[in-house]
Amino acid sequence: MKLLPSSLDQTTRLRNDLKLGLPILLHAKKNVAAVIAVETLRFAFLEKIKSDNEKGLHLVITARRAQTLNATPYDGDIARIAMPEDFSLNWLLAAVNPALDLSNPFKGPFRTMRGGETKISRTAIELCKKGQLLPAALVFSLTDTQERAFREGGFLSHDCDEILEHTRNTEALEEVSAAELTLASVGKSRIHIFRDNSGFSEHCAILIGNVTKNEPVIVRMHSACFTGDVIGSLKCDCGPQLKSALTIIANEKSGIIVYLNQEGRGIGLANKMRAYELQNQGFDTVEANHRLGFEDEERDLRIGAEIIKKLGFKKVKLLTNNPRKIEQVMAMGLEVTKRIDLKTEPNAENANYLSTKALKSGHIL
Repeated sequence: MKLLPSSLDQTTRLRNDLKLGLPILLHAKKNVAAVIAVETLRFAFLEKIKSDNEKGLHLVITARRAQTLNATPYDGDIARIAMPEDFSLNWLLAAVNPALDLSNPFKGPFRTMRGGETKISRTAIELCKKGQLLPAALVFSLTDTQERAFREGGFLSHDCDEILEHTRNTEALEEVSAAELTLASVGKSRIHIFRDNSGFSEHCAILIGNVTKNEPVIVRMHSACFTGDVIGSLKCDCGPQLKSALTIIANEKSGIIVYLNQEGRGIGLANKMRAYELQNQGFDTVEANHRLGFEDEERDLRIGAEIIKKLGFKKVKLLTNNPRKIEQVMAMGLEVTKRIDLKTEPNAENANYLSTKALKSGHIL
């Protein structure tokens, strides 16, 4: 019997190879191209690519990053940039990494492409985002001979339509363990650990007190924030929100904390630090994400809603200041019977951040 990885397995492996700095093969109908993430691109790989592919190379970035570079995104949400003859690894990194914008202020002009095949480039961006890399990739079309050489070299290949289909659906979730645990702030609880099968990120649901499934349950859907939750950063309100949610649930004697492994609104800890450095240069939190090439919201809150459903709950009272979170939860088939404010006291460090969340992201503060 021949065993083969599933389409979801293969997509996860592709993403991990990009994080390792390895090229992958993507195909859309008759088009085949090799893709490599710029952030992890190795000098030796680039030199080999340049020698074998004098034509057909392009850099794909998001429309957000293109706007920062004054490059026209003819493809809507992405921009394909034609490579200059003398491009180098430093040229690529300066184009995609906003941390280098001050040291390389005079980039371009960039010539963006229009027309032709875009699905491979769009899929490359999606894989970079899901891998929490800077959303930028080098794409180069392959001849039949080159494709065979890549396959014989052991590089992975997959169809773009199947990859994009996974991103449109909630990640496959599986509960892998659970245990009773007494917490200092709320007393006895039961911790359920869920793992998503697209990358084995682990998410946590904390059931506190006597939660019953036939009545609306208080739920705080909280995204991981290492800086705020763990080391007490004053730059955001995440830590105080989590503590406040635990206090509210303790007073009500029952509720659920869903702790999602989606650091930095889904962009990852490394990119979050890049965004913080941009904020130190004077950009607000939304502008910083855009300069990196991300949207201001990259989380998939459907995962949290799916966890609630898998635990057997259908009605929730949501602890949130974010109306968009309510929309996403309801779109997953849960009934939100009430929104409960999660107020925190601003400080000198996070006042601008909170103001930006209210003005640009619609948070109710």
